[in-house]
Amino acid sequence: MQNGTNLYAFDISGASFTKACGGPCTEGCVTLARIGEDAWALGDSKRPDAQPLRFTTQELAAAGIDPARFGLGA
Repeated sequence: MQNGTNLYAFDISGASFTKACGGPCTEGCVTLARIGEDAWALGDSKRPDAQPLRFTTQELAAAGIDPARFGLGA
């Protein structure tokens, strides 16, 4: 991703979010979708109307979030 790209400019209306849970997902889970070559959207299934946060792959790694845990490749 080029420096200065606005992650919030990506259209995520068709993004496919997947869940990653450490146990039963009865109370909701973190959701993740690839929205670009080096761009991700991180949501909360407990708050489906909330705008997902956007991150680069490097930012996800810095936060300790591995897309592989969601069944997604980085």
